[in-house]
Amino acid sequence: MWNYRNRVANDMAEQRRSASGGWVRSDVRMDGKTVVITGGDQGIGFETALDLARRGARVIMGSRKTDDGEKAKAKILEECPDANVVAIKLNLASFESIYVFARQITVNEPRIDVLINNAAITGCPKSTTVEGFDMQMGVNHIGHVFLIDQLINLLQRSAPSRIIIVSSSDHKLGEMKWDDMMHDVDYSPLPMYFQTKLANVYFCLELSRQLRGSKVTCNCLNPGLVRGEGHSCPFKLFFTCCCCCLDRAVHISPQEGAQTSIYCAIAPELQEVSGRYFNKCAEERLSNRASNAEAAKRLWLMTHEWIDDVFRCSSLSEQTLVLTVSP
Repeated sequence: MWNYRNRVANDMAEQRRSASGGWVRSDVRMDGKTVVITGGDQGIGFETALDLARRGARVIMGSRKTDDGEKAKAKILEECPDANVVAIKLNLASFESIYVFARQITVNEPRIDVLINNAAITGCPKSTTVEGFDMQMGVNHIGHVFLIDQLINLLQRSAPSRIIIVSSSDHKLGEMKWDDMMHDVDYSPLPMYFQTKLANVYFCLELSRQLRGSKVTCNCLNPGLVRGEGHSCPFKLFFTCCCCCLDRAVHISPQEGAQTSIYCAIAPELQEVSGRYFNKCAEERLSNRASNAEAAKRLWLMTHEWIDDVFRCSSLSEQTLVLTVSP
């Protein structure tokens, strides 16, 4: 009876902690470390960049618009004058932009300690990337995969290093339409978004498996339902209302939403932890669907087939496609 009461008390305490959200309390420094973060000019990406810059990290922010990146950089320097921060244009809907971004880093930076794949778009009308992929699938999943491919050599040389993928609790609603991955036959914004977030989890699992023993870890996370985050399309009101119902939670601030990304980037206890999913600064068990290793490997192979296909008919040299991790 006593053990049962203890267990109930612990469960209730955990529920209260989860409901209030986890906050990083550690004062761990990041001096001498380099962090690359996509979408670092706004929302949780900006808050993550600001926190890590305050800890002494050299922060390289990828931003879709140059002006937005420079404004975010100026804001960080205003709050932290000694910050070492760089803003570089990055359009995840264009392989050429991704390659140019990655090339600037591999040429100019001796190391990458943390790569945070943070940028995402949500609930947008049907449109395509430069390479012809569905916009949400291209930006949220394929673009980040291609970026990782370009930076993996430097990450491995910098080991121990970390790859962090910002997914969402909405991955639980995702389903892979294996015969229509771009949803060309029957497109609806929300199901596609859910699929991309499940794709984030699958890719994390497979990448961590392939990087086993390399001292490069890969983890994914749920930032929570963040106020004003990614709702810039015509479906704003509808999407926000749906997410409120699905997450069963109120909106949180970008600063609170950034906490799990920060935790995964700095926590010493996670140095050798890989292939895990985090929520509110704590590991959370994945569902059977989300932890499907065969589906994860299938997505990995399919994604790299898409990338290979692009380069077969692209003006970019195939030598730019750096795949050192074999399927």
